[in-house]
Amino acid sequence: MKINIKLATILLVSSLVTSSIGTVLAQNTTFTTINKTTDKSIRPFKVHISESKIVDLKQRILNTKWPDRELVQDQTQGVKLSTMKSLADYWATQYDWHKIEAKLNSYPQYLTKIQGLDIHFIHVRSKNKNALPIIITHGWPGSIIEQLKIIEPLTNPEKYGGSAEDAFDVIIPSLPGHGFSETPKTLGWNPVKIAKAWIELMDRLNYDKYVAQGGDWGNAITENMALLAPEELLGIHTNMAAAVPLEITAALAKGTIPDGLTEDQLNAYNQLDFFFKKGVGYASEMSNRPQTLYAVDDSPVGLAAWMLDHDDRSHKLIERVFSDQKEGLSKMDVLDNISLYWFTNTGVSSARLYWEASQASSAGFFDPRGVKIPVAVSVFPDEIYAVPEDWAKKAYSNLIYFNKLKRGGHFAAWEQPTLFTKEMRSAFKSLRGEH
Repeated sequence: MKINIKLATILLVSSLVTSSIGTVLAQNTTFTTINKTTDKSIRPFKVHISESKIVDLKQRILNTKWPDRELVQDQTQGVKLSTMKSLADYWATQYDWHKIEAKLNSYPQYLTKIQGLDIHFIHVRSKNKNALPIIITHGWPGSIIEQLKIIEPLTNPEKYGGSAEDAFDVIIPSLPGHGFSETPKTLGWNPVKIAKAWIELMDRLNYDKYVAQGGDWGNAITENMALLAPEELLGIHTNMAAAVPLEITAALAKGTIPDGLTEDQLNAYNQLDFFFKKGVGYASEMSNRPQTLYAVDDSPVGLAAWMLDHDDRSHKLIERVFSDQKEGLSKMDVLDNISLYWFTNTGVSSARLYWEASQASSAGFFDPRGVKIPVAVSVFPDEIYAVPEDWAKKAYSNLIYFNKLKRGGHFAAWEQPTLFTKEMRSAFKSLRGEH
């Protein structure tokens, strides 16, 4: 069948991107008062994965039924067979889950029921009584594993090149249907509802003034928090800004590059053009038919391949990792995150967030949402797109901080924790006297 590429691009951008992976919040929405859960107890939590589950994982990996290798020399047909065999070999023979389990259990973890759902979160208080509370939200295919490297530098800054005045109290929740948070049994857990749950969580922890940070779904949820609770939220930080002008989205749909773009704008346009044409397949499937992904909850290698093929530059970075090149992530890092999804059986349940978002709003993932409170933006060059400063200023009327980094990608806190920590300190410095 002959396909009209231009028409396909228009349909992809205007329908898929502005609906299927669209998040969140229709403009001028009226919100009702957030319902408070009657049971407000906070229960300590420890991770324990049984030895039988670890043995089962390794056996499943060893029993993988492999396909033929790809017919190209690059990643254009998907994750390369050589990458997956290298990953599987390390996972089955050298990977040790107990190390990350011990790391997780070295931090205070809790469960609390919000809107009928058990929410898991890490909560580390700084010894500095004036520490600024920050709630940090992961995305997909990430997890709380992404943020572990920044907990100690944020809560104990003197040990990591900062001063006592840089201290944060750190709260890192697991998204519903991800990790150790409960899987929703009812419909409606979209980014707006999760934002409401996070506001209730911060209230339950007795924080009436705080800041929030996120990228990927974390940004969508964080921006919705800003729209729902500006009085409590002093400001937000994003490493994946929703700041693409509508005229750029329209130009992408038409397949025409606007005249007069600056170097940064053209770079962002080309990154977005590639993503919409070549990189949005995972979001399309999860937005439309998440339940169809049975294989990711049955095959560890299937789950790993699905999670690796997220964004082009992260995919290539992980391929280099399993080719024994030194990068910001290690083999253990990558497999810690995938193993968390495997042991919690959240491959399909996490995918449903895309479906929920597509049902709730027709707004695009990168569309500006009209956030009015202070916003800080850090631009990592290997993100899905590197937002130009003028786009950010237009999208965020109260932009208090903007910085372009020389390295780092979609999983910035995980891949570049030192840079990310410095960004958090700088981004929120002007807000510290207000909490």
